[in-house]
Amino acid sequence: MTEAEEAADRWGGKIARLIGARENEVYEMSLGSARAALRLHRTAYQTAAAIRAEIDWCAALSCAGLPVPATVATPSGEHLVQLSTGRHASVTSWIEGRPLGAVGVPLAQPVAQQVDLYYALGRLLAQIHKQTDASPPVPFPRPAWDVEGFTGHNPVWGRFWEHPAASATEAATLRAARDFLRERLLEGTDLDQGPIHADVVRENVLVDGQAVVLIDFDDCGTGFRLYDLGTAMIQNDYEPARQDLRDALVEGYATLRPADAATVDLMTLARGCAAVGWTISRLAKDHPIHARYIALALRIANRIME
Repeated sequence: MTEAEEAADRWGGKIARLIGARENEVYEMSLGSARAALRLHRTAYQTAAAIRAEIDWCAALSCAGLPVPATVATPSGEHLVQLSTGRHASVTSWIEGRPLGAVGVPLAQPVAQQVDLYYALGRLLAQIHKQTDASPPVPFPRPAWDVEGFTGHNPVWGRFWEHPAASATEAATLRAARDFLRERLLEGTDLDQGPIHADVVRENVLVDGQAVVLIDFDDCGTGFRLYDLGTAMIQNDYEPARQDLRDALVEGYATLRPADAATVDLMTLARGCAAVGWTISRLAKDHPIHARYIALALRIANRIME
């Protein structure tokens, strides 16, 4: 019996297909006549307590009527189970929609539709943050996406300025970007902080008509609220309508909470640098993504630090 089959059995379901295996493995699963999404959590990434905090937060948001995955319990009432291999599994209700896009692939929608979708996404993020503040998740033992989490001695995703694939010139710019980020973030004492999704990339935004749904809270934690908007922009740096998408995202968010383009640009740089650190321990030394992520971080840094 595979891990997926063992997990499905705990919920009384059957595996239909593998949806994705980026870091977690996600399967479509049938529960009688209903569909559900089974997630096998990556090994040794989050503790059981941290995963439960994520699940509880999503459950609270879903119960409040927000379009995020609703948790599905086992027949015995468990929301998180540990398999015989030690790996953890959880299940959410099925959500209709297609990903907003994919990494490295230009957005397919007409520009006007792109703008509308990013406006809707900005508003959804503001709704999530507003609802969370009304009923904060406690406890919330998740990563800290704060000044130290981005630019401290041991950032959440690694010391990006020491990436072994970076040239001496590139490393110097990454160090300058770290210093720039740290200075600006320390200056931003009034920047809103709290629980955030922290990974609002295209693959985690499902589109159903003109509605957007946010999935995969695996990297959620406590940090700068506008970092969610920065992560939403990181894949758009080569889009012809980049500024229009950013402005729409900010405008949608600002319908409910404060936001400004300059801070979103800063948070996009924070994400770009963090992603460089992410590759160090996760990818083979000769993987082409190293160079792509370094180039993207440098592109954003050079533009913002002018």
